[in-house]
Amino acid sequence: MRTLTYQLHRQPVKGSHHYLRTFESGVLHGQAVVRLLLQLKQHGFLPDVIVAHPGRGESLFVKEVFPESKLIHFCEWYYHPSGVDAGFDPEFPLSLDDQARIRTRNAMHLLNLEQCDVAVAPTHWQKQVHPASYHNKIQVIHEGIDTALLGPNPQAEFTLPNGHTIRTGDPVVTYVARNLEPYRGFHVFMRTLPALLAAHPTCQVMIVGGDSVSYGSKPKHATGWKEALLQEVSIDPNRVHFLGKIPYDRYRLLLQISAAHVYLTYPFVLSWSLLEAMATGCLVIGSDTPPVREVIQHGVNGLLVPFFDQARLVRTLQHALSHPMDYQALRNAAWQQAQGYARERGLATYATLFGAS
Repeated sequence: MRTLTYQLHRQPVKGSHHYLRTFESGVLHGQAVVRLLLQLKQHGFLPDVIVAHPGRGESLFVKEVFPESKLIHFCEWYYHPSGVDAGFDPEFPLSLDDQARIRTRNAMHLLNLEQCDVAVAPTHWQKQVHPASYHNKIQVIHEGIDTALLGPNPQAEFTLPNGHTIRTGDPVVTYVARNLEPYRGFHVFMRTLPALLAAHPTCQVMIVGGDSVSYGSKPKHATGWKEALLQEVSIDPNRVHFLGKIPYDRYRLLLQISAAHVYLTYPFVLSWSLLEAMATGCLVIGSDTPPVREVIQHGVNGLLVPFFDQARLVRTLQHALSHPMDYQALRNAAWQQAQGYARERGLATYATLFGAS
């Protein structure tokens, strides 16, 4: 398989209206891809199916080069100036300027929805945030996780950088995000820790994630959200361990020794890490937000708490750590639920979609 790359011939104009910079960037990416596709077409290449994530504009003009090819778009998100992720957190209010910018950002997404032959969203929640007039185009297909590699492991051990080893059965709380930031409830989680450490004097907290920003913005008075929250709350560094980004094998071990796994998110894209935690048999304590409710049913295969209710989160964690056997049925149900997201199933569904196209 040959990989081809493209280069932009210029960057967006710095003086353009800031509502339009994302759109101009998308047009530039689309132009660059078209130049590459024209070269392929000159050599006789004619695809039956084109699959693209349209978020950066790369597939904006592929139909002008290959009008007969079926275009399948991966529709991950559609922006809303209110009512979904934007404005969800009162700690970060939006201005009218923010709302207008967000609304304008959908111009490219509407073009992409209009021109594609088929669209795919990984969850029903993500499909639902797209305009209803396009729902008939959007199929729900999750690409899947490696459920065969995951699963419970009663013998799992995880050695910390300080040399201390923790094992399955220890009172361990885990939190995972690609980057530690408010979109994934990092600020809420950090603010619960002083009370949690006091309520359960022997628990250990393992935090996985980078210091960059995937969604939202950086804090104003710190280099990252980890630094910002450590300035705000006092925690015992011998019990709260920031592991950064770790190799997948160690990540899997960490989930396998977890006594309680916290997953908090704004009403936004569902993380793979939640499904991977379920597939490992974790007791998931998740935020009672729409993307989580799609996979976690409170008291059946996990526990849900209101996103901003720190006291409720502490009480739930304390009980889970103190009475682990009370939650074995929820762990088993989470594992069972996750099997529906097996990678093989996702790939097979995509293959059917390609063949039908």
